[in-house]
Amino acid sequence: MSSQVCSKPASTSSDDHDAKSIENRPLASFPPSIWGDRFHTCPEMNMDATTKLHEELKQEVQRMLTTPMDKPSQKLLLIDAVQRLGVAYHFEKEIEDALENIYGDCNGDGNDLYITSLRFRLLREHGFNIQCESFNKFKDEKGNFKASLISDVRGLLELYEAAHLRVHGENILEEALAFTTSHLRLVETVVEYPLSAEVASALKSPIRKNLPRLEARRYIPTYQACALHDETLLKFTKLDFNLLQYLHKKEISEIYRWWKDFEFSDKLPFIRDRVVEDYFWVLGVYFEPQYSLARRMMTKVIAMTSIIDDIYDAYGTFEELELFASAIARWDISCIDQLPDYMKLCYKALLDVYEEMEEVMTKQGKLYRVQHSKEEMKRLVQAYFAEAKWPHENYTPTMEEYMPIALKSCGYYMLLMTSLVGMGDIIPKEAFHWASNDPKIV
Repeated sequence: MSSQVCSKPASTSSDDHDAKSIENRPLASFPPSIWGDRFHTCPEMNMDATTKLHEELKQEVQRMLTTPMDKPSQKLLLIDAVQRLGVAYHFEKEIEDALENIYGDCNGDGNDLYITSLRFRLLREHGFNIQCESFNKFKDEKGNFKASLISDVRGLLELYEAAHLRVHGENILEEALAFTTSHLRLVETVVEYPLSAEVASALKSPIRKNLPRLEARRYIPTYQACALHDETLLKFTKLDFNLLQYLHKKEISEIYRWWKDFEFSDKLPFIRDRVVEDYFWVLGVYFEPQYSLARRMMTKVIAMTSIIDDIYDAYGTFEELELFASAIARWDISCIDQLPDYMKLCYKALLDVYEEMEEVMTKQGKLYRVQHSKEEMKRLVQAYFAEAKWPHENYTPTMEEYMPIALKSCGYYMLLMTSLVGMGDIIPKEAFHWASNDPKIV
């Protein structure tokens, strides 16, 4: 069927294209990009002296994490700060080893609400099998949380954060969330800075639901305002943030120039120009420097997916969409001559993006990864076309018909697979077979 559709003649002249009734196109009016050419270039940064100081400070923070402390609570506070400041990716083993020792400490955490909650949150974040029964000691004889806890704002805040790591059936954490939320709202504007800022931020978006880079950017000034902050850790954090942000600026600058070179916004004025937002989205998946290649690959694929999505939702006629779906299924540059002019740009750019990925992965001996990603892209476009057929045929699908298509057209099967391609040896080959079998987690 694909070859038959692809062989249909299609008008490619601009006159014929413009002659098509504009009313046949479900046009959308997307607002233009707000960024201008802000990311076209990236200012240079003096790296030599900066990286030398960065390494020295990193070793000092590493020493802090590995040196025994008088109380487990001191190590918990340090680990929490390192994580929230966004530098934990440098010290994964040190943090894991420290938490292993804290988990095995039979002395527990006493009757301090703040430390009990912090210990629970950090251990559960790292996958330790810690139970929620430790919070029972903060209840009264009637089974309610003690009224005396209300005055402990920092303890309430940490219990609130811990409650967001609850699982089904942990009723005490459900109760804790309701209890802490109501009382934190009452004191939000009463307590002093920086605690007031932490409460306000947590009520808006708890740590569990935050993007790590945004949490780090928000928390740095809050940590600096704390009287007991560690100056070495703070200095390292700021330097690390600036170095990593510089890398991110270089990446988005490269991607932005790629986008501008194709002149997508000028030649396809009906699409969303959101390549900067696409890149920021990918930063939510992985921000660490070792995933630079993965970010660049992922952003380009998302940007191309956005164009294709807009072609199917906001411009293409049904006949054109049928041609395009067939061309994607065949994945052959020879199909380009059968496409309308505006589709040719998108089709060639899409094939170029995957060809670039193939060149890189071939050198690494991991070409199979791109093949998996390509197959998911084909499935995605077929799902787009299946959805386009329903209104064309004036047909309303049943839920049973709709859901299998929607699970593909939402894009997450494709995004999951593509996100793994550039991640290096940390991702085994088996992961691609798992991802290609429609895992239920999607």
